[in-house]
Amino acid sequence: MRSYSPDLTPPWKKQQPAPEVAAEPGLVVEEAATGFCGAVIRCEAGTVTLEDRFGKHRVFPLEPRGFLLEGQVVTLVRATAAPARPSRTASGSLAVPGARARVARAGRIYVEGRHDAELVERVWGDDLRIEGVVVEYLEGVDDLPSIVAEFAPGPDARLGVLVDHLVPGSKESRIAQAVTSEHALVVGHPYIDVWEAVKPSSVGIAAWPKVPRGQDWKTGVCRALGWPENTGAAWQRILGSVHSYKDLEPQLLGRVEELIDFVTVGSAA
Repeated sequence: MRSYSPDLTPPWKKQQPAPEVAAEPGLVVEEAATGFCGAVIRCEAGTVTLEDRFGKHRVFPLEPRGFLLEGQVVTLVRATAAPARPSRTASGSLAVPGARARVARAGRIYVEGRHDAELVERVWGDDLRIEGVVVEYLEGVDDLPSIVAEFAPGPDARLGVLVDHLVPGSKESRIAQAVTSEHALVVGHPYIDVWEAVKPSSVGIAAWPKVPRGQDWKTGVCRALGWPENTGAAWQRILGSVHSYKDLEPQLLGRVEELIDFVTVGSAA
């Protein structure tokens, strides 16, 4: 029969547990047994990898009291995962998980052409569906006065219009002034075409080329950049380079946000 020997070690001589420290990347510690000193670069189940100032890597077990931090004995533990940050839509708005598309509002946003509509959908599509805002394209603004009159904007059916190349003295600016009212808002960006509203760096070019007057602007851009003279393919290349609002120029971002706010303000949820 085995005999039982009680532990008679005085409490003050017993080894106290070392404080636990999360092995966050970049934390500099010393491994107690070997004296190897380095920064944490990786922590996996049961092990931690340190890198010393010469770039040498060593893997050590995560043992109690196994490391020194600023001369104090510590126990390294795996860092707990940080709470996931709220995801965002391509426009930068907070995403609403599980949100259903709202029934379309009576209000609308009109843009000049198909490329404009596709770009707005690319960046603001999630926001527009939650808000119930439909975007349609006009194929130009020459007939905008009659289109606005037929739409008959009102308090519960606001109309927003995005116009290309809206600069003082232009045909577009005169049309915009003629149709803007309490319930209809026409805004625009200064670019000849919405292609230019995409940042050149996102497309992988130094700058958008200057196209001489009298030439088709999009065809001239393709020629200057050495792209095939297929504007449809060029647009798909440009659109494919847009992943979020960060790929667009502020002059377009502000105007689209302004229209969304205008069309949705004061409407019941």
